[in-house]
Order: sequence, then C-alpha cells, then structure tokens
Amino acid sequence: MTEPLLDLDPALNICPDRVGSIHILGICGTAMAALAGMLKQSGHQVSGSDVNVYPPMSDFLEQIKVKVYSGYSPENLHPPADLVIVGNVISKPNPEAQELARLRLPYLSMPQAISKFYISGKTSLVVTGTHGKTTTSSMLASSLFWAGGDPGFMIGGILHQFDSNYRIGKGPCFISEGDEYDTSFFDKESKFLHYKPDTAIITSLEFDHADIFDDLEQIKRSFRKFVGLLPVTGLIIAHTDDANVAEVVADAPCPVQSYGFAPGSDWRIVDPDFSPEGSIFGLHYLGQPFFSLSINQSGLYNCLNATAVAAVMYHLGYDPLVIGAGLADFRGVKRRQEIRGQVNGITIIDDFAHHPTAVRETLRGLKSAHPHNRLIAVFEPRTNTSRRAIFQQQYTSSFGAADLSLIRAVANDKPVAEDDLFNSARLADDLKKKGLSALAFDDTDQIIAHLARIAQPGDIIAILSNGGFDNIHERLIETLKESN
Repeated sequence: MTEPLLDLDPALNICPDRVGSIHILGICGTAMAALAGMLKQSGHQVSGSDVNVYPPMSDFLEQIKVKVYSGYSPENLHPPADLVIVGNVISKPNPEAQELARLRLPYLSMPQAISKFYISGKTSLVVTGTHGKTTTSSMLASSLFWAGGDPGFMIGGILHQFDSNYRIGKGPCFISEGDEYDTSFFDKESKFLHYKPDTAIITSLEFDHADIFDDLEQIKRSFRKFVGLLPVTGLIIAHTDDANVAEVVADAPCPVQSYGFAPGSDWRIVDPDFSPEGSIFGLHYLGQPFFSLSINQSGLYNCLNATAVAAVMYHLGYDPLVIGAGLADFRGVKRRQEIRGQVNGITIIDDFAHHPTAVRETLRGLKSAHPHNRLIAVFEPRTNTSRRAIFQQQYTSSFGAADLSLIRAVANDKPVAEDDLFNSARLADDLKKKGLSALAFDDTDQIIAHLARIAQPGDIIAILSNGGFDNIHERLIETLKESN
C-alpha cells in the first residue's frame, strides 16, 4: 500500500538564527545556481541536487565548489542541513521534499531566501512586468554600478559587464527582477511578493504563464498585491501607456510616476532615432526637457527600459549627466539582441523573445536599426504558454517587421493536449495570407539547411526562443562557414 504524502509544516518555513550548511533542491536552474553562488560567497556550506546536471550550470557549480547530487534521493539530505531551499521545479511527491517533511528541517523558497539573506536591510528596487524585466533590471544594475552605487542584484539574464546574473554588492540597494510566476509547490503566490519593494518599475502587463494563470484578471490580482506592498514613502515608475499597468497602480499607496510616449507622461520619450549602433532620444520630465539619452540597444521598447531606469536613478538622487553616462555604458545582456556571430556578411542574433508582444517589438527594434537589410526571423515556440494555442492568432501580428519568418514545429518533449497545441504550419499559412513570407519546418535541421541555401551577405537572422533551440546558433554559424 502506498504511503500518504507528507506535508511540509508551515511553522518550519523559517530561517534559523544560525545557518552554516544549506541544501538547495533544484540547484541547476539559472536563478537557483546564482543563489548558490551568492550563498557560497557569503560563507555558507552549500550543496544541492537536480535531475538536469549538465554544463554550463554543472561547470559553474563545480568551479565554486558546490557539491551537486545528480538525481533526487532522501540520502541527499543526510547529514541534515541547517536550512533547505526548495526551488519551484520541485513538487510535493519529490523524494527530497518528502524527506524534508519527515526530518522536519527549516526550509525556504528561493524568493524567501533572497529576501532574507540579501534584501533585508537594503533599499529594495524591484523591476516587474510581462516584458522587459531582464533588460531593465540589468540596465539599472549596470548604471547604478557605474555611478558608484555598488548594488547587489539577482537578474534572469547574464550581464555582459559582470559576466554574471548576480552580485552581492556593498552598496545600499538590491535590485530584483520581479517575476510574477508562482513561488513553490507550498506557496502558489507570485515570487515578487517576497521582495519587500521600496521602489518599483512596472514595464507592461499582459496575459502570460498560461500554465499557472487562468486569465489576465488573475495576473492583475497578483500585481495589485505587489503594488499594495509599497510603503507610503516608496515610488512606482509605471508605463501607463499600457492600460493594464495604469489600472493596477490606480490605488497605489505611494506616489506613481508615469513614463512612455503619451503627452501626459511624467517621463516622456521624444524624437527617438535608431541606427545599428543603438538609439538616441530626448527625455522630458514633467513637461520640460530633461536630457538626451544614447544607448547601445535599438528599438522603442529599449528606449522605454532606459527611461524607467533614468527615473529610478533620478529618484535615488543621481545627476542627469551621471545617469546618461551610466546608460550609455550599458553593454547588454546575453540572449537579448545578442550578436552570436557574423559569417560571410550574415549576422546571427540571439534573443529570448517568445511572447507575441516580445516577438513583435524585438523584430521592430531590429528592423528600425537595420532598415535596409533583410531581416529573417527564426522562431521556436518553447515556453509553456507559447506551445499552447492560446496565442495562435495573436502571433499573426508579431512578424510584420520580418522579411521572412521561419517557424519551427512545437517539440514533443513536453506533451500538450492536441486541441491545445500551437500549430506552426497554420501560423505560416496565416502570415502568407497577410502578404508576408513565412515557412514552417518540422525540426531545427531543416531550418539550418534552408538558411544555408538562402542566406545572403547583409542578412540579419534573428533567432527567437527562450530555450536552447537545439544549439541552432553555433550549428548555423558552422554551416555557413562550411558553405563559404
């Protein structure tokens, strides 16, 4: 007879006064490995376990001397650690989660651990929103560091400036990328509700994460809870051109400063200009010219990201010239308009875009920077949401800036019900009906072979996926070199 599953005791969801050893369940995720690095740097003895123990995370954890167990087993919790951190990939039946309950050890979720060890006692700067969180929080971290603020941060992408997605920092501020995804199997609230915000940026608000949210209203409820956490002395920088953002900040307990393109915005972008080198635009504050900004990233959405950062920096007391210089020095984030290679005059760009809006704005940004080059979009539906039919129709408005779109079929490694499955061939057909050039492919090999046949000098190939996409970037570069 199967033993009933044990529940974790909520009374043990605490951090002990003294913590020497820490064990992390699900340690090979990007954020969890970063947390392991921070804890190790703080002097803790750290171990962890995961089922997906492979490079680059396995190499990183070995380098920082963190013991990693391949696979989950009750024995991995022996001898017992002082504290166990449970990643949101862990489910209740997990053998280590069950052993954790049996041993009655103290435990925290990842957001709770970040809050306890690195946000407490700091000014908490939290960047939230459906889109742009990683780039905006990275811009803020880089600019604040350039200005001498020495911030700590935990971000969902690797900053080129630091070759890392985390930093402890000795300054007064800690920057968190505030994800609305759920926290853990024992806490289904959004992660960002743990980050004790003093100042917040809200970039956008749309439906996403169809695997955990039923509709947009559920997401709005989470954002309203987050807004309610701000102290009366706090500040929200909100992109109120987005009606959903304007709605959730309407009853904020603290001041709200708007930013965007609308004439009534507190921070208003004017006269943006784009080139392959980046973007230049004017910024008005409360109706008066503030200063001009020059950034190395192209596209209107990157102008928005930089504006939000400028607003936070100004609130923190930095001079406009310092703010502008810090933003101009920002070197970008891996997998955000990242040039992976240039072969025979062909440029291969990697971007994380997967939501219909992110795809649309990324392609528009690239086209605005390279108006005379052929732009080829290569899209893989990989996330739990993009693999589903919910955005099937919306994607037909996402590829208008591309001269050619190549759509990969949904991989079958994460089964989705047939009637709920995104259809790549249908998307290609719908794009053709709109007068756009598009093709669907069953696998990555076919896409690489097709690109090798048609790619020409001057082409910009934008590869859009939040996954590894079968290492298409390196494989395509090598194929193009061989075809020279």
